Amino acid sequence: MWDAFLVGLVVFLCVGGHELIGFSLLFRPIVVGPFLGLLMGDLQTGLMIGAALETIFMGVINIGGASAAEPGLATALATGFAIKLGGGVDAAIALALPIGILGQQIKLAIYILFSGSMAPVFDRLAAEGKQKQFTYLHFGVWAIWFFAYSLIPFFAMLFGANAVQAALDMIPEVIMNGLSIAGNLLPAVGMAMLLRMLWENKIAVFFFLGFIFVAYLKLPLVAVAGIAFVIAILIAQRDYQLNKLEKAKPVVVQAADGVDQEEEDFFA
Repeated sequence: MWDAFLVGLVVFLCVGGHELIGFSLLFRPIVVGPFLGLLMGDLQTGLMIGAALETIFMGVINIGGASAAEPGLATALATGFAIKLGGGVDAAIALALPIGILGQQIKLAIYILFSGSMAPVFDRLAAEGKQKQFTYLHFGVWAIWFFAYSLIPFFAMLFGANAVQAALDMIPEVIMNGLSIAGNLLPAVGMAMLLRMLWENKIAVFFFLGFIFVAYLKLPLVAVAGIAFVIAILIAQRDYQLNKLEKAKPVVVQAADGVDQEEEDFFA
């Protein structure tokens, strides 16, 4: 019961808080995983799952009706199951994507339900100029909406942990190894999706530079991130100096006959 409550609470605070205070990205796996791991007493597992799922969902963007998966719900349930069941990190990561897809569809269904029922009320209050009632209703609908959404991971954790454990015990070892391999490959898929959107030949050199740092020089990711930060600062300084030089250039005004204005003034 307590673990289920913590999972539901994290979904309410992170996924709901993300939309309440202006798309703060609190719902990202790198936030949800460590936060839930800290509350459940296993920060290391939370960090592992959060970092792995962040690389998977980094290239997943939900825009309007084109929705793929809900990273926050998927990370919360994957982290909760992994910590509660013990030793199920690889399987939890492999199950996160289908959980996220299902969670996104449920989220859209709740969106449609609340939008259809509450939109006319908001329109009426706005037309009547009842600002306080409009504001109270806004926050009230948000609280009810995400409370209902948080019940999904709560009951999934409450009643599903034993079912998941039984299912994992029934899975042959060869399939579990396959799930482990698939879970290790999913971050590469997420990065490939992100690179497909962001790839540009002008910045490709930095991608290969990072690959050399990690694959051949065996630098940790923290060191690579530090080097990238230094390079970003140097490029920003260079762009700033070039911008200043561009603004400091004298403006040459062409006369009507094509002769520079300075030459025309001199010979005059």
